Amino acid sequence: MRSNWRKQMMISALALTLSATNVAPVFASAAPDGKTSAADIAQTMGTTAQWNRWEKEWETLKNDWTQISLSPGSNATELNFAWYTPKQTNDDHSNANVPKLIIGEGHNMKNAKVYEAEQTAVKDEQDNNGETYNSNKVTATGLKENKTYYYSYDNGNGYTKPAEYTTKSTNNFSFAFVGDPQIGSSNELKGKDTKEFYDAQSNAVKSDAFNWSSTLNAALEKTDDQLSFVVSAGDQIQTTKKKLPNKDASKSEIEYTGYLSPEALKSLPVATTVGNHDADNANYTYHFNRTNASELGSNKVVGGDYYFKYGNALFIMLNTQDTNVAEHKQFIEQTVAANKDCKWRIVTLHQDIYGSAEHSNEPEITNLRYQLTPIFEQNDIDAVLTGHDHAYSRSKMLLGGTKANDYTDDEFDAELKKDMDAGENPTTKIVAPGNIKNDSTDEKDQKYLTYLKSIMDEKAIETVKKQGSSVINPEGVLYMTAGSSSGSKYYDLVPRQQTYIAHRWQEDVPTYSVVDVTENSLTINTYRTDNDEKIDETFSITKSKGDTTSLNVEIKASESIVKQKDAYTTESYRVFEQALTGAKEVAADKKATKDEVENALKVLTNAKAGLEKKVVVAKASAKLKAGKKKVTVKIKKASVSGYQIKYASNKNFKKAKTRNTRKTIYTIKSLRSKKKCYVKVRAYKIVKGKKIYGSYSKILKVTVK
Repeated sequence: MRSNWRKQMMISALALTLSATNVAPVFASAAPDGKTSAADIAQTMGTTAQWNRWEKEWETLKNDWTQISLSPGSNATELNFAWYTPKQTNDDHSNANVPKLIIGEGHNMKNAKVYEAEQTAVKDEQDNNGETYNSNKVTATGLKENKTYYYSYDNGNGYTKPAEYTTKSTNNFSFAFVGDPQIGSSNELKGKDTKEFYDAQSNAVKSDAFNWSSTLNAALEKTDDQLSFVVSAGDQIQTTKKKLPNKDASKSEIEYTGYLSPEALKSLPVATTVGNHDADNANYTYHFNRTNASELGSNKVVGGDYYFKYGNALFIMLNTQDTNVAEHKQFIEQTVAANKDCKWRIVTLHQDIYGSAEHSNEPEITNLRYQLTPIFEQNDIDAVLTGHDHAYSRSKMLLGGTKANDYTDDEFDAELKKDMDAGENPTTKIVAPGNIKNDSTDEKDQKYLTYLKSIMDEKAIETVKKQGSSVINPEGVLYMTAGSSSGSKYYDLVPRQQTYIAHRWQEDVPTYSVVDVTENSLTINTYRTDNDEKIDETFSITKSKGDTTSLNVEIKASESIVKQKDAYTTESYRVFEQALTGAKEVAADKKATKDEVENALKVLTNAKAGLEKKVVVAKASAKLKAGKKKVTVKIKKASVSGYQIKYASNKNFKKAKTRNTRKTIYTIKSLRSKKKCYVKVRAYKIVKGKKIYGSYSKILKVTVK
C-alpha cells in the first residue's frame, strides 16, 4: 500500500512550499499510480487467514474459465446468467448435451425450472490445454419477491453445487455502486509473451480479486445482505486485447476468472458498464448476459447500450466507448418513453464527465460532457454514475453546463503532463502538484488555465432547496465518480478542485457506495473498504410528490365532457383538451411536485369554466303565398332572435337579395308578375352581439301573380 495520508500531506505541503518560494521544479515524470496489495488490506481488515487460504485456492482456480456471472434481468422477476463450457461437451450438437441451468425455491429446489442455455462459440480463444469454449446464457423468469432460490448449472463437468440466491423487495431497495475493479491492473509488466509477464499477471489478479471480494463483502455486511444488485461503472478487467501478448484474446481470461471468483457474486447480480479496458475484446459479451441490449451505441465489438428496471427505478447503461452520441440520445429517449412509470432515472457510463482526478480535465472527457449533459437534462435523469478516474467525487446538482470553446481531444496533453509532473524523484501522492501557476508567462500555460476555468461550470450549479442532507425536488443532475473498488490502481486528484465538485476523496483505499431507493428518496452513503468508515456525508435527493387525489377526481369528471365535445365551441374545447392532457401527464408523473399538481388542477378547472356551448339554431320552416307583384312568407315560429330571408328569380340564387326580420310574416314586394320566385329562410340568434345562423330551410318556389 502507498504511504499513509500524513506522509502524503507532508509531500503536498512541501510542493506548495517550493512553489511559494519560486523554486523552479525539474519536470521528469508523474507520480506513480498507487495500488493496494491484498496482504496489506487483509492485515488492516483482520482477514489475513482468508488471504492465506485464497493464495492456495487461486493456484487451482486460475485456469478455470467456467465461473458463472449473474446480471439483473429486465425487471425484478428475472435474473440473467452467463458461463463458459468446453466445446467438446457438445460436439454432437444434440439437445441432450446443451448445458442447462436449474433453479427452484429453497434447499429442495421446489417448483424447479430447467432452462436450456443459448450458446455462442467463444471466438479466437483457447486455454493452455488447447481447449475451446462456448458461452452459455440463460434468463430465469417468474421470480417472486423476498424468496430464496437455489440454482445449479452444468459447467461441462456436471452440475455445480447449488448456490443460493435471495430476491429482495422492490418497494424500498439498495444497490452498491462501484468503480473500476480492473482486475490485473496492479501488474506493472507489459504484455509480452514471457513467463515473467504471465507470473506477474497471475499474482496481480490474485491480489486484485481478493480486494474486489473484500469490497463486495464489506458492502453486503454494511447492508445486512440486503443488496439487490451491484452497478459497476466499467473496466472489469485490465488488459485490452491490443495490449495482450500477441493480441491473443484468451490471455485476459485469467482476469475474468479473478473478477468472477468472489463467493459473493454467486448470489449478487452485477450490472456492468463497458469501460475502455473492456471495449476491444468480445469476451466481455461472452461473460455477461445483459438484458434489453441494443445495437445503438455499439462499437461493433462488445455491443451497445442496455437498460433494466427495478421497482420504481430505471437504469440506463451506456457504452460510451462508442462516441456516437446521436445513438445514445436515441436509446435514452426510446427507453425513457417506454418506461414512463419509473420515478427514478439513473444513467451509468464509464468516463467521469464531472470527475475530479487525472482524467477529468482532459478535453476528450469534457467534450463528451457537453454532448451528453443536455440529453440527460432533457430526459429528466436524476443521477449519472461514472468511473474511469479511480478517485471518488460527488458533484453539486448541475443544470445547463455549456461548452465555452472547441478543443481537440489531445490539445493540452503537454500542459496536463507538466501540471501533474512530480519531479526527478517522484513519490506517491493523493493530489497532483499543480506545476502551472496563475502568473505563468508561457502563452500555452495561460491558454490551458483559461480552458480549466471554462470547464469549472460555475454557472451550471443549481440553487437547490435543502432539508438536512437532502436536496428537495431539484431540476438538475447529480454526477458521481466511484473510486477503485479493488485497489488495483489509484489516480491523483487534480490540483485545483473544480467549482462543480461538492466533495472528493482519495486516500489510496478501495471504496464503495450504497444507494438506498424509496418511493420519494434516493440516498447515497460511501465507505472505504478497509475499515467501513464514511468518506463523505450522507447525500439524498428527495422528491416531494403532490397529492393527486383532487386532480384525479377532476380528471374523471372531465371525461364526460370529452363525450360531448361537439356541444362546445372549437376554441374553448381546444383549450380544455390541452388542460386535460396536461393534467393526466402530471397525475401519472411520479416526479410531479405539489406545486405542479396544484397548477395542473387550477388550469383544468379554469379550462372547464371557460367552455362555451355552441349556439344551436333550429332549421327554419316556412310557407309561401303568391300575391300581385308580391310574395308573403309565413315562417314557423321558433325560439330565436330573428330570421333571414333570401330570395331570387332563379334556383341558383344568382343576384339574390336578403332581408332580416323578427316577424314570422314577411311580404316581399315589387316583384315582377308571372315570374317565379325562389325563397329560403334561416333563423338566427344574437349572442354577445354576434348573429349565429342556423341552416337554411328547403328551397321554396312560387309564381308571382
